[in-house]
Amino acid sequence: MAQRIQDLSLPGRVLAYVMAGGEGNRLQPLTQHRAKPAVPFGGSYRIIDFVLSNLVHSGINSIYILTQYKAQPLIDHVYRGWTQRVSGRDQFITVVPAQMQLGTEWYRGTADSVYQNLNLVDQYNPDVVLIFGADHIYKMNIAQMVRFHRDSGAKATVACLPVPREEASQFGIIDVDARGKVLSLIEKPDKPPGMPGNPGKSLASMGNYAFDPNLLREVLQEIGGNSEGQHDFGHNVLPGLADSGVVWAYDFSQNRIPGTAAGEEEAYWRDVGTLEAYYDANMDLKNVQPCLNLFNWKWPILTVNYNDPPTKFVFDDNGRRGELIQSTVAAGCIIAGGRAKDSILGRNVVLDAGSEVRESILMDNVHIGAGARIRRAIIDKNAYIPPGQWLGYDLAADRQRYHVTDSGLVVIPKAPETPETRERDV
Repeated sequence: MAQRIQDLSLPGRVLAYVMAGGEGNRLQPLTQHRAKPAVPFGGSYRIIDFVLSNLVHSGINSIYILTQYKAQPLIDHVYRGWTQRVSGRDQFITVVPAQMQLGTEWYRGTADSVYQNLNLVDQYNPDVVLIFGADHIYKMNIAQMVRFHRDSGAKATVACLPVPREEASQFGIIDVDARGKVLSLIEKPDKPPGMPGNPGKSLASMGNYAFDPNLLREVLQEIGGNSEGQHDFGHNVLPGLADSGVVWAYDFSQNRIPGTAAGEEEAYWRDVGTLEAYYDANMDLKNVQPCLNLFNWKWPILTVNYNDPPTKFVFDDNGRRGELIQSTVAAGCIIAGGRAKDSILGRNVVLDAGSEVRESILMDNVHIGAGARIRRAIIDKNAYIPPGQWLGYDLAADRQRYHVTDSGLVVIPKAPETPETRERDV
Protein backbone atom coordinates (compact mmCIF):
# COMPACT_ATOMS: atom_id res chain seq x y z
CA MET A 1 0.00 0.00 0.00
CA ALA A 2 2.79 2.42 -0.88
CA GLN A 3 1.44 5.96 -1.01
CA ARG A 4 2.76 9.42 -1.69
CA ILE A 5 3.23 11.30 1.56
CA GLN A 6 4.55 14.68 0.42
CA ASP A 7 2.29 17.72 0.40
CA LEU A 8 0.46 18.11 -2.89
CA SER A 9 -2.08 20.57 -4.21
CA LEU A 10 -5.70 19.55 -4.44
CA PRO A 11 -6.73 17.90 -7.70
CA GLY A 12 -9.83 19.83 -8.67
CA ARG A 13 -12.80 21.07 -6.68
CA VAL A 14 -13.27 19.42 -3.29
CA LEU A 15 -16.42 19.69 -1.16
CA ALA A 16 -16.45 18.45 2.42
CA TYR A 17 -19.34 17.28 4.58
CA VAL A 18 -18.55 17.17 8.30
CA MET A 19 -20.87 14.81 10.16
CA ALA A 20 -21.59 16.58 13.45
CA GLY A 21 -24.96 15.23 14.53
CA GLY A 22 -23.82 12.46 16.86
CA GLU A 23 -25.49 12.03 20.25
CA GLY A 24 -22.43 10.52 21.94
CA ASN A 25 -24.41 8.43 24.43
CA ARG A 26 -21.26 6.82 25.82
CA LEU A 27 -19.98 10.28 26.80
CA GLN A 28 -22.93 11.03 29.07
CA PRO A 29 -23.24 13.23 31.09
CA LEU A 30 -20.88 15.39 28.96
CA THR A 31 -23.38 15.14 26.08
CA GLN A 32 -26.46 15.82 28.18
CA HIS A 33 -26.72 19.36 26.77
CA ARG A 34 -24.59 19.21 23.61
CA ALA A 35 -23.69 17.03 20.64
CA LYS A 36 -20.50 15.00 20.91
CA PRO A 37 -18.48 17.21 18.51
CA ALA A 38 -19.20 20.21 20.78
CA VAL A 39 -17.68 18.60 23.88
CA PRO A 40 -14.72 20.70 25.12
CA PHE A 41 -11.26 19.18 24.77
CA GLY A 42 -7.76 20.05 25.92
CA GLY A 43 -8.73 23.15 27.88
CA SER A 44 -9.14 25.46 24.88
CA TYR A 45 -10.90 23.51 22.13
CA ARG A 46 -14.02 21.61 21.12
CA ILE A 47 -13.70 18.19 19.49
CA ILE A 48 -14.93 19.52 16.13
CA ASP A 49 -11.99 21.95 15.97
CA PHE A 50 -9.68 19.10 14.98
CA VAL A 51 -11.42 18.05 11.77
CA LEU A 52 -12.09 21.66 10.78
CA SER A 53 -8.44 22.60 11.37
CA ASN A 54 -7.29 19.63 9.29
CA LEU A 55 -9.57 20.61 6.42
CA VAL A 56 -8.59 24.29 6.39
CA HIS A 57 -4.85 23.58 6.70
CA SER A 58 -5.20 21.10 3.82
CA GLY A 59 -6.62 23.82 1.57
CA ILE A 60 -10.19 22.53 1.74
CA ASN A 61 -12.35 25.59 2.34
CA SER A 62 -15.77 24.48 1.11
CA ILE A 63 -17.31 22.82 4.14
CA TYR A 64 -20.85 21.94 5.17
CA ILE A 65 -21.35 20.89 8.80
CA LEU A 66 -24.41 18.63 9.17
CA THR A 67 -26.00 18.84 12.62
CA GLN A 68 -29.00 17.31 14.36
CA TYR A 69 -28.74 16.38 18.04
CA LYS A 70 -28.69 19.30 20.56
CA ALA A 71 -26.86 21.44 18.05
CA GLN A 72 -27.06 24.95 19.53
CA PRO A 73 -23.71 24.87 21.42
CA LEU A 74 -22.05 23.57 18.26
CA ILE A 75 -23.71 26.19 16.06
CA ASP A 76 -22.63 28.96 18.45
CA HIS A 77 -19.06 27.68 18.47
CA VAL A 78 -18.81 27.43 14.67
CA TYR A 79 -20.32 30.88 14.23
CA ARG A 80 -17.91 32.47 16.71
CA GLY A 81 -14.77 30.67 15.63
CA TRP A 82 -15.07 29.41 12.07
CA THR A 83 -17.49 31.09 9.70
CA GLN A 84 -15.21 34.10 9.18
CA ARG A 85 -12.00 32.13 8.70
CA VAL A 86 -12.50 31.55 4.99
CA SER A 87 -13.88 33.88 2.35
CA GLY A 88 -13.98 34.15 -1.39
CA ARG A 89 -15.80 32.50 -4.23
CA ASP A 90 -16.94 28.99 -3.30
CA GLN A 91 -15.22 29.18 0.10
CA PHE A 92 -17.40 28.75 3.18
CA ILE A 93 -17.88 26.95 6.47
CA THR A 94 -21.64 26.60 6.89
CA VAL A 95 -23.77 24.78 9.45
CA VAL A 96 -26.66 22.86 7.87
CA PRO A 97 -29.34 21.83 10.41
CA ALA A 98 -31.59 18.86 9.72
CA GLN A 99 -34.35 20.27 7.53
CA MET A 100 -36.46 17.28 6.43
CA GLN A 101 -36.16 18.37 2.83
CA LEU A 102 -37.17 14.96 1.47
CA GLY A 103 -39.91 13.97 3.90
CA THR A 104 -40.79 13.93 7.56
CA GLU A 105 -37.86 11.85 8.85
CA TRP A 106 -34.88 13.11 10.83
CA TYR A 107 -31.53 11.76 9.69
CA ARG A 108 -31.53 7.96 9.93
CA GLY A 109 -27.75 7.61 9.67
CA THR A 110 -24.68 9.19 8.13
CA ALA A 111 -25.62 8.21 4.57
CA ASP A 112 -29.15 9.50 4.98
CA SER A 113 -27.89 12.85 6.24
CA VAL A 114 -25.88 13.34 3.05
CA TYR A 115 -28.75 11.98 0.93
CA GLN A 116 -31.08 14.60 2.37
CA ASN A 117 -28.53 17.28 1.39
CA LEU A 118 -27.50 16.06 -2.08
CA ASN A 119 -28.72 19.38 -3.48
CA LEU A 120 -25.58 20.95 -2.00
CA VAL A 121 -23.41 18.64 -4.11
CA ASP A 122 -25.34 19.63 -7.24
CA GLN A 123 -24.94 23.32 -6.44
CA TYR A 124 -21.16 23.12 -5.86
CA ASN A 125 -20.36 20.65 -8.69
CA PRO A 126 -17.23 19.15 -7.06
CA ASP A 127 -14.71 16.67 -8.44
CA VAL A 128 -14.39 14.97 -5.03
CA VAL A 129 -16.79 14.84 -2.08
CA LEU A 130 -15.30 14.24 1.37
CA ILE A 131 -17.39 12.84 4.21
CA PHE A 132 -15.55 13.20 7.52
CA GLY A 133 -16.58 12.61 11.11
CA ALA A 134 -16.42 15.39 13.69
CA ASP A 135 -15.69 13.33 16.80
CA HIS A 136 -12.03 12.24 16.64
CA ILE A 137 -8.81 13.80 17.88
CA TYR A 138 -6.09 13.81 15.21
CA LYS A 139 -4.00 15.83 12.77
CA MET A 140 -4.16 14.92 9.10
CA ASN A 141 -3.12 16.43 5.79
CA ILE A 142 -6.32 15.56 3.98
CA ALA A 143 -4.92 16.75 0.65
CA GLN A 144 -2.71 13.65 0.64
CA MET A 145 -5.75 11.41 0.92
CA VAL A 146 -7.54 13.31 -1.86
CA ARG A 147 -4.53 12.94 -4.14
CA PHE A 148 -4.35 9.21 -3.41
CA HIS A 149 -8.06 8.90 -4.17
CA ARG A 150 -7.64 10.51 -7.60
CA ASP A 151 -4.33 8.82 -8.50
CA SER A 152 -5.59 5.34 -7.63
CA GLY A 153 -8.65 5.73 -9.82
CA ALA A 154 -10.91 4.94 -6.87
CA LYS A 155 -14.58 5.84 -6.91
CA ALA A 156 -14.60 5.69 -3.11
CA THR A 157 -11.73 5.78 -0.62
CA VAL A 158 -11.76 4.86 3.07
CA ALA A 159 -9.17 6.29 5.47
CA CYS A 160 -7.75 3.46 7.59
CA LEU A 161 -5.34 3.08 10.47
CA PRO A 162 -3.29 -0.07 11.17
CA VAL A 163 -4.10 -1.51 14.62
CA PRO A 164 -2.76 -4.61 16.37
CA ARG A 165 -4.68 -7.61 15.11
CA GLU A 166 -5.54 -8.77 18.62
CA GLU A 167 -7.34 -5.44 19.20
CA ALA A 168 -9.02 -5.25 15.79
CA SER A 169 -12.31 -6.82 16.92
CA GLN A 170 -13.20 -3.44 18.45
CA PHE A 171 -13.31 -1.71 15.05
CA GLY A 172 -14.78 -1.84 11.59
CA ILE A 173 -12.04 -3.67 9.68
CA ILE A 174 -11.06 -3.29 6.03
CA ASP A 175 -9.74 -6.32 4.13
CA VAL A 176 -7.55 -5.25 1.20
CA ASP A 177 -5.36 -6.76 -1.49
CA ALA A 178 -1.67 -5.96 -1.89
CA ARG A 179 -2.43 -2.80 -3.90
CA GLY A 180 -4.84 -1.38 -1.34
CA LYS A 181 -8.08 -2.20 -3.12
CA VAL A 182 -10.84 -3.00 -0.65
CA LEU A 183 -12.13 -6.57 -0.75
CA SER A 184 -14.61 -6.30 2.11
CA LEU A 185 -15.62 -4.25 5.15
CA ILE A 186 -16.34 -6.21 8.31
CA GLU A 187 -17.84 -4.70 11.45
CA LYS A 188 -16.00 -5.86 14.62
CA PRO A 189 -15.01 -9.31 13.27
CA ASP A 190 -14.18 -12.19 15.60
CA LYS A 191 -11.28 -13.14 13.31
CA PRO A 192 -10.03 -9.92 11.72
CA PRO A 193 -7.95 -10.23 8.53
CA GLY A 194 -4.33 -9.12 8.62
CA MET A 195 -2.74 -6.54 6.35
CA PRO A 196 -0.87 -7.75 3.25
CA GLY A 197 2.79 -7.91 4.18
CA ASN A 198 2.01 -7.15 7.84
CA PRO A 199 -0.21 -9.94 9.17
CA GLY A 200 0.17 -8.80 12.78
CA LYS A 201 -1.97 -5.74 12.08
CA SER A 202 -5.40 -5.05 10.64
CA LEU A 203 -6.75 -1.95 8.93
CA ALA A 204 -9.41 -0.16 11.00
CA SER A 205 -11.76 2.29 9.33
CA MET A 206 -11.48 5.88 10.63
CA GLY A 207 -14.95 6.79 9.35
CA ASN A 208 -13.54 9.30 6.84
CA TYR A 209 -14.35 8.88 3.15
CA ALA A 210 -13.74 10.37 -0.29
CA PHE A 211 -16.26 9.81 -3.10
CA ASP A 212 -16.68 10.41 -6.77
CA PRO A 213 -19.79 12.66 -6.72
CA ASN A 214 -21.60 10.73 -9.46
CA LEU A 215 -21.18 7.43 -7.65
CA LEU A 216 -22.17 9.02 -4.34
CA ARG A 217 -25.36 10.41 -5.83
CA GLU A 218 -26.19 7.07 -7.47
CA VAL A 219 -25.78 4.91 -4.35
CA LEU A 220 -27.53 7.37 -2.04
CA GLN A 221 -30.51 7.70 -4.31
CA GLU A 222 -30.69 3.91 -4.45
CA ILE A 223 -30.93 3.49 -0.66
CA GLY A 224 -32.53 6.83 0.14
CA GLY A 225 -36.05 5.77 -0.68
CA ASN A 226 -35.82 2.69 1.51
CA SER A 227 -37.79 3.41 4.66
CA GLU A 228 -36.43 0.38 6.51
CA GLY A 229 -33.03 -0.63 7.80
CA GLN A 230 -29.92 1.42 8.48
CA HIS A 231 -28.66 4.26 6.33
CA ASP A 232 -25.01 4.39 7.25
CA PHE A 233 -21.85 4.62 5.14
CA GLY A 234 -19.85 2.11 7.16
CA HIS A 235 -22.65 -0.44 7.58
CA ASN A 236 -24.61 -0.12 4.35
CA VAL A 237 -23.04 1.90 1.55
CA LEU A 238 -19.37 0.87 1.48
CA PRO A 239 -19.77 -2.89 2.08
CA GLY A 240 -21.94 -3.08 -1.02
CA LEU A 241 -19.54 -0.96 -3.08
CA ALA A 242 -16.55 -3.10 -2.09
CA ASP A 243 -17.98 -5.99 -4.11
CA SER A 244 -17.80 -3.85 -7.27
CA GLY A 245 -14.05 -3.25 -6.91
CA VAL A 246 -14.16 0.56 -6.86
CA VAL A 247 -13.23 1.17 -3.20
CA TRP A 248 -9.63 1.73 -2.07
CA ALA A 249 -8.06 2.08 1.38
CA TYR A 250 -5.90 5.06 2.31
CA ASP A 251 -3.34 4.15 4.97
CA PHE A 252 -3.36 7.03 7.45
CA SER A 253 -0.10 5.83 9.00
CA GLN A 254 1.61 7.18 5.87
CA ASN A 255 0.12 10.67 6.30
CA ARG A 256 2.53 13.44 7.25
CA ILE A 257 2.06 17.01 8.39
CA PRO A 258 4.77 19.68 8.68
CA GLY A 259 6.28 20.51 12.04
CA THR A 260 5.96 17.09 13.71
CA ALA A 261 7.99 17.18 16.94
CA ALA A 262 10.35 14.57 18.34
CA GLY A 263 8.40 11.96 20.30
CA GLU A 264 5.08 12.90 18.70
CA GLU A 265 3.11 10.16 16.96
CA GLU A 266 3.36 10.88 13.25
CA ALA A 267 -0.17 9.56 12.67
CA TYR A 268 -1.92 10.31 15.96
CA TRP A 269 -5.64 9.43 15.96
CA ARG A 270 -7.93 8.79 18.91
CA ASP A 271 -11.57 7.83 19.00
CA VAL A 272 -12.90 9.63 22.10
CA GLY A 273 -16.24 7.87 22.09
CA THR A 274 -16.11 6.75 25.73
CA LEU A 275 -15.37 8.67 28.92
CA GLU A 276 -12.21 6.65 29.49
CA ALA A 277 -10.95 7.28 25.93
CA TYR A 278 -11.82 10.97 26.24
CA TYR A 279 -9.97 11.20 29.55
CA ASP A 280 -6.89 9.38 28.22
CA ALA A 281 -6.67 11.59 25.12
CA ASN A 282 -6.78 14.70 27.30
CA MET A 283 -4.11 13.27 29.58
CA ASP A 284 -1.90 12.70 26.52
CA LEU A 285 -1.53 16.48 26.25
CA LYS A 286 0.19 17.11 29.59
CA ASN A 287 3.30 14.99 29.02
CA VAL A 288 6.71 16.59 28.52
CA GLN A 289 6.81 14.99 25.05
CA PRO A 290 3.10 14.58 24.24
CA CYS A 291 1.88 12.10 21.64
CA LEU A 292 -0.11 14.98 20.14
CA ASN A 293 1.77 18.27 20.05
CA LEU A 294 -0.50 21.32 20.29
CA PHE A 295 2.54 23.62 20.01
CA ASN A 296 3.08 22.89 16.31
CA TRP A 297 2.79 26.36 14.78
CA LYS A 298 2.92 24.88 11.28
CA TRP A 299 -0.31 22.95 11.91
CA PRO A 300 -2.11 24.63 14.83
CA ILE A 301 -5.54 23.58 16.05
CA LEU A 302 -7.78 26.59 15.47
CA THR A 303 -10.70 27.57 17.68
CA VAL A 304 -12.66 30.53 19.04
CA ASN A 305 -10.55 33.44 20.23
CA TYR A 306 -11.95 34.89 23.46
CA ASN A 307 -10.85 38.13 25.09
CA ASP A 308 -9.68 36.38 28.25
CA PRO A 309 -7.08 37.95 30.53
CA PRO A 310 -3.84 36.07 31.18
CA THR A 311 -3.84 33.32 33.78
CA LYS A 312 -2.79 34.57 37.22
CA PHE A 313 -0.90 32.77 40.02
CA VAL A 314 -1.25 34.41 43.44
CA PHE A 315 -0.48 33.70 47.10
CA ASP A 316 -3.35 33.02 49.47
CA ASP A 317 -3.76 34.69 52.86
CA ASN A 318 -1.47 32.10 54.44
CA GLY A 319 1.33 32.72 51.96
CA ARG A 320 0.74 29.54 49.93
CA ARG A 321 1.60 29.98 46.28
CA GLY A 322 -0.62 28.90 43.41
CA GLU A 323 1.08 26.06 41.57
CA LEU A 324 0.68 23.97 38.39
CA ILE A 325 2.82 20.89 37.72
CA GLN A 326 2.82 19.02 34.40
CA SER A 327 -0.56 20.45 33.43
CA THR A 328 -2.08 22.55 30.68
CA VAL A 329 -4.01 25.68 31.57
CA ALA A 330 -6.11 27.96 29.39
CA ALA A 331 -6.40 31.72 29.69
CA GLY A 332 -8.32 33.57 32.38
CA CYS A 333 -7.57 31.19 35.26
CA ILE A 334 -6.82 32.31 38.80
CA ILE A 335 -4.66 29.92 40.80
CA ALA A 336 -5.15 31.51 44.22
CA GLY A 337 -3.05 29.34 46.47
CA GLY A 338 -4.44 26.15 44.95
CA ARG A 339 -2.43 23.42 43.25
CA ALA A 340 -2.96 21.29 40.14
CA LYS A 341 -0.85 18.38 38.98
CA ASP A 342 -1.22 16.20 35.86
CA SER A 343 -4.41 18.03 34.91
CA ILE A 344 -6.14 19.98 32.13
CA LEU A 345 -7.67 23.33 33.08
CA GLY A 346 -10.09 25.17 30.80
CA ARG A 347 -10.81 28.87 30.60
CA ASN A 348 -11.49 30.94 33.73
CA VAL A 349 -10.94 28.13 36.24
CA VAL A 350 -10.43 29.21 39.85
CA LEU A 351 -8.47 27.17 42.41
CA ASP A 352 -8.99 28.64 45.87
CA ALA A 353 -6.60 28.50 48.81
CA GLY A 354 -5.37 25.05 49.77
CA SER A 355 -7.31 23.22 47.06
CA GLU A 356 -5.65 20.40 45.15
CA VAL A 357 -6.52 18.94 41.73
CA ARG A 358 -4.78 15.80 40.49
CA GLU A 359 -5.16 13.85 37.24
CA SER A 360 -8.36 15.70 36.34
CA ILE A 361 -10.06 17.67 33.59
CA LEU A 362 -11.69 20.97 34.58
CA MET A 363 -13.71 22.73 31.90
CA ASP A 364 -14.49 26.44 31.56
CA ASN A 365 -15.61 28.46 34.59
CA VAL A 366 -15.13 25.65 37.11
CA HIS A 367 -14.52 26.93 40.64
CA ILE A 368 -12.78 24.71 43.19
CA GLY A 369 -13.39 25.92 46.74
CA ALA A 370 -10.79 26.32 49.45
CA GLY A 371 -9.35 23.06 50.76
CA ALA A 372 -11.21 20.87 48.26
CA ARG A 373 -9.45 17.75 46.93
CA ILE A 374 -10.11 16.46 43.41
CA ARG A 375 -8.61 13.27 41.95
CA ARG A 376 -9.34 11.53 38.60
CA ALA A 377 -12.38 13.64 37.81
CA ILE A 378 -13.96 15.24 34.75
CA ILE A 379 -15.77 18.42 35.80
CA ASP A 380 -17.94 20.08 33.16
CA LYS A 381 -18.49 23.80 32.67
CA ASN A 382 -19.68 26.20 35.38
CA ALA A 383 -19.51 23.64 38.21
CA TYR A 384 -18.73 24.78 41.74
CA ILE A 385 -17.04 22.40 44.17
CA PRO A 386 -17.64 23.64 47.71
CA PRO A 387 -14.80 24.24 50.16
CA GLY A 388 -13.46 21.11 51.79
CA GLN A 389 -15.21 18.64 49.47
CA TRP A 390 -13.26 15.55 48.36
CA LEU A 391 -13.90 13.85 45.01
CA GLY A 392 -12.26 10.69 43.72
CA TYR A 393 -11.12 9.41 47.11
CA ASP A 394 -14.27 7.59 48.22
CA LEU A 395 -15.93 6.25 45.08
CA ALA A 396 -18.81 4.64 46.98
CA ALA A 397 -19.76 8.04 48.37
CA ASP A 398 -19.20 9.72 45.00
CA ARG A 399 -21.62 7.30 43.34
CA GLN A 400 -24.38 8.55 45.60
CA ARG A 401 -24.15 11.99 44.00
CA TYR A 402 -22.35 11.74 40.67
CA HIS A 403 -21.65 9.49 37.71
CA VAL A 404 -18.64 7.24 38.34
CA THR A 405 -17.25 5.06 35.54
CA ASP A 406 -16.11 1.46 35.94
CA SER A 407 -12.50 2.67 35.93
CA GLY A 408 -13.20 5.11 38.78
CA LEU A 409 -13.55 8.44 36.94
CA VAL A 410 -15.89 10.84 38.72
CA VAL A 411 -17.87 12.90 36.21
CA ILE A 412 -19.62 16.14 37.25
CA PRO A 413 -22.20 17.41 34.72
CA LYS A 414 -22.41 20.91 33.33
CA ALA A 415 -24.03 23.42 35.69
CA PRO A 416 -26.46 26.13 34.54
CA GLU A 417 -24.95 29.37 33.34
CA THR A 418 -24.99 32.41 35.58
CA PRO A 419 -24.82 36.03 34.39
CA GLU A 420 -21.14 36.02 35.34
CA THR A 421 -20.19 32.87 33.41
CA ARG A 422 -22.29 33.98 30.42
CA GLU A 423 -20.24 37.19 30.23
CA ARG A 424 -17.04 35.15 30.01
CA ASP A 425 -18.28 33.30 26.93
CA VAL A 426 -18.98 36.44 24.91
